[in-house]
Amino acid sequence: MEKVKTPKTISRYSMNQQLKLLPGYVLLVTWVGFTTVVLTWVIAASLSTTGAIFKGNVFAFAEGIHPENYTRAWVSSNVSVFFVNSLLYAVVSCVLLILICAPYSYALQRFHFPGGKLIKTLLAATTGVPVIMVIIPLYMIIARMGLLRYEMSNRIVLIVLFVATKIPYTTIFLMAYFENISRSYEEAAAIDGCHPIKAFWKIVFPMVEGGVVTVTIFNFINIWNEYFLSLLFVNSDSLRPVALGLFSMINGMQYSGDWSGLFASVIIVFLPTFILYVFLSKKIVGGLTGGVKG
Repeated sequence: MEKVKTPKTISRYSMNQQLKLLPGYVLLVTWVGFTTVVLTWVIAASLSTTGAIFKGNVFAFAEGIHPENYTRAWVSSNVSVFFVNSLLYAVVSCVLLILICAPYSYALQRFHFPGGKLIKTLLAATTGVPVIMVIIPLYMIIARMGLLRYEMSNRIVLIVLFVATKIPYTTIFLMAYFENISRSYEEAAAIDGCHPIKAFWKIVFPMVEGGVVTVTIFNFINIWNEYFLSLLFVNSDSLRPVALGLFSMINGMQYSGDWSGLFASVIIVFLPTFILYVFLSKKIVGGLTGGVKG
């Protein structure tokens, strides 16, 4: 005979479930608290002075608040140059990735052709290959071609590398979304005389908006924080992205000693990714929990 659950039994069961989740809650609260303290300290340091930072009383603001640290970092420390470079690399790369990977992943998912399964397998395998394994021979080839001599070609090479290294991940990510869309949409468009390419961009592509936004945010953040590729393929201060620029600023601290300006630079560099997470958090969560059903 099945045992009937009383409200008391249900309450006890719920309590046991919450107790099992308690370690996860503690870990999450600890991580959020630590991150909040560190971020608050960096913000306070960016508005303080170098002397206050070394004295350890950045929260006291004994010497006042100094918003001019941000102006000095933006102008004198060339953060504006690094910022614009990273923005250019990230935006152009993300647009190219969607233009390339959206139809690519759609074709791999929708159509069956010889070698299709092999391509999917190779894409999945490529995502596990570290960039460092191929970067040295790639650098030798590009250097011998003379593509690193001029500023414009140097920028193009860096953008092409950003796009190439993100194609496998972006393609596999979007394939899961196209798989969940019913073929009836394309069939209805074909009956109405709509060309398959037009049907893709006008009907199917807007239906995977959540996946496109999510993968674009992840790609943007990865490219924005990219350091290794920039270190090898950027040979001019005017081409440096934010990660490489901050590293050069840290090395220059032994001569300038402007630590408050450095922390102001960190906040400036941190803002774009923070704003993306704040205003597009629902899109990210929706994109990670599944595609469109139909």
